[in-house]
Amino acid sequence: MAYDHQEEEQLASVKAWWAKYGNATTWVLVAGLAAYSGWTWWQYHLRTQAVEASALYDSVQESVGKDNAKVQRAAADLESRYGQTSYAQMAAMTAAKSAFDANDLKGAKAQLQWAIEHGNDEYKAVAKIRLAGVLLDEKNYADALKTLEGDVPAQFASAVNDRKGDILAAQNKLAEARTAYQAALAATDKKSPARQLIEIKLEAVGGTVPEEKPAAA
Repeated sequence: MAYDHQEEEQLASVKAWWAKYGNATTWVLVAGLAAYSGWTWWQYHLRTQAVEASALYDSVQESVGKDNAKVQRAAADLESRYGQTSYAQMAAMTAAKSAFDANDLKGAKAQLQWAIEHGNDEYKAVAKIRLAGVLLDEKNYADALKTLEGDVPAQFASAVNDRKGDILAAQNKLAEARTAYQAALAATDKKSPARQLIEIKLEAVGGTVPEEKPAAA
């Protein structure tokens, strides 16, 4: 009887606890299960998108050098359906190069602009530099300089300033071009192959390449 009485007390205690907290506990459990289910679905969705985007990117790559129109269609499809994936960014850059090589400057600019608007910081910086180059070829100097505005990752500072120097030199703004080339040189590693070309450009606009300080003994 003592055992039965103890059971009854425990049961009564459980009932009292459930009456007080049961409903809230149920909602917490339901919310937890829903969150886990949502996370699992999202992971599956991302994996599926990556596989499908990869297949489309392969289609872009296979058409490069053969059919620029097909490259542009596949890239546009990838960008519209899987714009959040890295494949879309890579496709935009590949399609821009394909269009440029096919003398489709309008297509090249559109793809580079997409990368600027949707890419991560690295892709955005590369797209800015390349778009500014296309605009420079078109002698659209104002838009070329405007494209290079804004912050870029430190590793692209040299390339951005080098491109600025090219645009300013094309406008015969030699003093400003010198400043840009000097900034590019300052941001370039001394062992970089690009350094010599920047030095040549700097001297061409009347600048002086700074002498390297001898290493400390």
